[in-house]
Parts: sequence; structure tokens; C-alpha cells
Amino acid sequence: MTSPLLTLAVGAFLLLCFYLYIKYTYWKRNGIPTAKGCYPFVGHMLSILVGKVNYAEMITEIYDEHKDRSVVGFYKAMKPTLIVRDPNLVKTVLQSNFPSFSDNGNKIQPDADPLLAKNPFFNSGEDWRVGRKRLTYAFSNVRLRILFMTVSEVCKKFTNFLDKRLRSTNKCEIELKYLFSKFTGEVVANAGLGIEGLCFEDKVHPTAFDQIGHTMFEPSLLVGFINQLIILFPEINRLFKLGFVPKKVDKYFRRIVTENLEIRRKETTPRNDFIQLMIDLEKSGETLDIEAIAAHALSFYIDGYETSSITLSFIGYQLATHPDVQEKLRSEVKSTVEKHGNELTFEALKEMTYMDNVINESQRCYPALGFMSKLCTEEIELQGSDGLRLRVKPGTEITIPVFGLHRDAKYWPDPDNFDPNRFDNERKQTIEKMAFLPFGEGPRMCVGMKMALLQMKACLATLMLNYKLELSPKTQLPLRISPSSFLSIAKGGLWAYISRL
Repeated sequence: MTSPLLTLAVGAFLLLCFYLYIKYTYWKRNGIPTAKGCYPFVGHMLSILVGKVNYAEMITEIYDEHKDRSVVGFYKAMKPTLIVRDPNLVKTVLQSNFPSFSDNGNKIQPDADPLLAKNPFFNSGEDWRVGRKRLTYAFSNVRLRILFMTVSEVCKKFTNFLDKRLRSTNKCEIELKYLFSKFTGEVVANAGLGIEGLCFEDKVHPTAFDQIGHTMFEPSLLVGFINQLIILFPEINRLFKLGFVPKKVDKYFRRIVTENLEIRRKETTPRNDFIQLMIDLEKSGETLDIEAIAAHALSFYIDGYETSSITLSFIGYQLATHPDVQEKLRSEVKSTVEKHGNELTFEALKEMTYMDNVINESQRCYPALGFMSKLCTEEIELQGSDGLRLRVKPGTEITIPVFGLHRDAKYWPDPDNFDPNRFDNERKQTIEKMAFLPFGEGPRMCVGMKMALLQMKACLATLMLNYKLELSPKTQLPLRISPSSFLSIAKGGLWAYISRL
């Protein structure tokens, strides 16, 4: 009895070994260089799963270890994944051969995250085209001018909040992500849903829009681990149906949208916010049920709240670290505002070109999302500048190493130096376009880019007109990215002293 069982066990073990061998030699068999440090079942993800490094940092390490190669393979658990290092191949994936890579790599389980699954970032096909069309209209230049009126009101709330903090002291110490989350949370609430976000209240409200953001995005080892499992092992998630969006947040957005629509349909005067746009689309004949509008509202919130507050926090850190840059930016803001009758206007923000340079350079150093993931949908042959050829099959995941490209000395002289002048009119002509991807590129480029820049520039202008930033020793240097988040959140926070001018 023992002998047949032993034979069966040995046979099963040998079959497993052969299966793993076939799985983990995929790139080698296709002539593609492969990252080192691969382990059975988890592939190259061990350091991610144990919370040692951020996913983008892991991708960057692989990028840096293969400097002379156009592509490099790694294993996302048991899934062969390709890192594209060559800007020409990045252009192929994101732009020139978009039909072959039309889907983003990260997928959402609809029955686990019904609202998030309708976000244009995650969906595909006709759903993606319709969702993107609506958001593109929402962020047209005409709409942005209208939304700016709401953003300017949030700037006043922002100033009042800081003035209260400075009422009894010359300067206050504050974590920049915490501060700017209040600003972006209030903008999303006011400009998106036409309601008060309660972000600047003296007392913490559990339904304040910055608190909702903390619930969804606050990094922790447990949440980070669960999120990694959801992404790495989608088969498991089909069984357990674990969602990224907490159930109470899902219910909150459905309730807010339902109540809002009931009120709006009785009003005769239209409002200037995102929900009004959805109502206008509905009146024009588009079919929009409560779930569709709630999903678009959640998309507006996620896209406008988290990445913008992250970007602002790193800009604030760079300004506090480089007082010369801060003073030059302040000078531009003051002179431009004076030119427009001492009022911060939509046109004034458009003229602040040095501010554009500062934002771009900060995004180069610390992009909010340090990588992009695409999925091959049509078979295509890729050929790198090093002569490597590969037939990419449908279902293959492609990773764009944004952080690696942004810090590569091949494209950026002295890449660790913060230098906004890289983006002035003369020097920016020499920038390799596909080596700078803060908002992505091609048809799936971030549709909310203009709105994000509008609120960030308004916030920075308000800050520079009235306050001074200095770096607090509480900031942990050198900066490390939290391993618990897919986004670029500084470990230990970005702390600064804020004082009145």
C-alpha cells in the first residue's frame, strides 16, 4: 500500500516541478533577459508580499539592473510580465499600436467592486469609450472655467484653515499629505457633488471627504497585503470577492448621489458641478442610472483626491527643501496676480509657466504612480533598439517603468537633482517624450489631467501668496516610498513648517 502512494506522491511532485519549470522559463525560452530573485509560486513578488518594498521600487530595481536591454521579463506570481525599457517601445505600447494594448493590466472584480469596475481606468471596450467621453466633456476648457469658481472658493477655505492654525503661533508643523488631502477632498466634494466636504472643520467628521480618503487609501501592512493578493491572485478574489473600495464608502456614494439627484430634479437653477453635468447628459438622451452616476462620482473622487494630494505633497516637500525655487515661484505668482488686478483668476493660473516647470520636475522626481500596467489584446511583434524581437501574445501583461524612466541619467542629466529649469521653453524641446509620463500617454492618458493641474496650481498659488514652507526634521531622509501602497506615498510622511509671510 505504501509503495503505490509513494510512487503517486513522487510522480505528483515531479509533475509539479515540471509545471513550475515550464512556467518560470517562459522568458528564457523566448530569448528575453529575466530578472533575478524568482521563487516558486510568488515569482518576483516576495519582497512585495512581505512589505519590504513598494511595487514601483521593485520594478525600478529590475529596470536599473538591465541598463543595456530594451525589455526584461519577470514573474508576477506565476504570470510572465514584460518590462518595456525602450522609449520607442513605450510609444508602441501606449500610442502608435494602441489597439494591441488597449486595456490596462489591473482588472477589477465587478461583483466585489461594482462602482470601481466602471472607472474608465479599469474598464475596457465600449464601457471605456463611453466613460472616457463623459469625463472628457466634464473637463473641457469651458467646463474648467466654470469649475474654477468652485476651486477658488476652496482656496479661501484653505487660507482660513491655515490662518486658524497660525493664530497663536508664528509657525506650525504639519504633514503635507494630510494638509493637501483636505484641499483636494474639499474640491472634489464642492466641484464634483455640489456638497460641503467638511474637510476644514475644527472637529473631525467621519463623512468628511478627506476622512473617506483616509479610509480608502491610508496604507497599512494588512491592507497592502490584501490588495496585493487581490491583484496577484485574481482567481482567489473571484472566490472571496475582496474589494478595494470599503462597503461603507460604496454605500455612501450611492446615498449621496441618490439624495442629490432627488433635490436637483426639483430645482430650476442648474449648478456648476460634475453631478449637474450628469443630469445634463441624462436630459440629452443618454441612459444614466443611479449606479452609473454614483460610479462616475466615485471616479471623479478617486482621480481628483488621492493622486493630486500626493503630487502636491511632494511639490511642497521640494519647495521646502529648495528655498530658492520657492522664492522664484512666489515672485512669479505675486507678479502675475498683480497683473490681473490682485485677483487669482483662471487666466492668471494659465500664465504661471514657472509653476508648470516646478510641478513637472516634482512629478519627474516622484510621480504619483511609479508604473503603468497594460494588457496585450492583439498579437504583435516588438523589436527593441538592442535587436531583441518578441512575439507578444494576447493576455501578456506589459509594465511601463515610469519611475525608472523618470530617473534614468540617459534621458535626464543629474537625475537626482531637483531642477525645474529642465522644463523651460528651450530645454524641454530636448526631453525624450516617452521618458516623462506623469499622466500617461496615448488614448488612455489621464482624462482628468487638466482638472488636476487646475486645482494644484490654484492651491500652490494660494500657498505662495500667503505662506512660507520650511522642511521639518520630522521628515525621514532620504525619502522612501511606503511599501503598503501602490501609489507613491512617503514613508513616515512629508513634514514641513508653515508660517505667514
